[in-house]
Amino acid sequence: MLETITDFLADWYLVTKSLHVVSVISWMAGMFYLPRLFVYHAEQVEPGSKTDAMFQVMERRLLRGIINPAMIATFVFGLALVFTPGVVDWSFAWPWVKAGAVLVMGWFHGWLSARRKDFVRGTNTRSGRTYRIMNEVPTVLMLVIVFSVILRY
Repeated sequence: MLETITDFLADWYLVTKSLHVVSVISWMAGMFYLPRLFVYHAEQVEPGSKTDAMFQVMERRLLRGIINPAMIATFVFGLALVFTPGVVDWSFAWPWVKAGAVLVMGWFHGWLSARRKDFVRGTNTRSGRTYRIMNEVPTVLMLVIVFSVILRY
């Protein structure tokens, strides 16, 4: 049974890798955009207004319709690559660095989800500046992930 699975993963390696890259791109696009929406929501919108409701819809749809499914797909295809024979050599530092950065990205995803709920409850206390700063987190993590995978040190 295990041999059948590893053969399947090896045969479908390029497809899995392609789907992983597409999933990551989709996840990252949302991770860049949602904090930017929060900047404008925090700075420009009166809680309880029609614009507040519109921002909440946009943020919910982005999170539930794009970011969440893309994250799940990223993890599924990423784990499939991890289990594909010969793809990851855990004796190097790069897979550990990448895994750590991906876990931090997952934490950031959760942080964004919690901030969306703050806006829904009308309890957001963070400034647009905070969201601008936090908007840099996925960029830094993306750089760490891409360089670790490409350089494979």
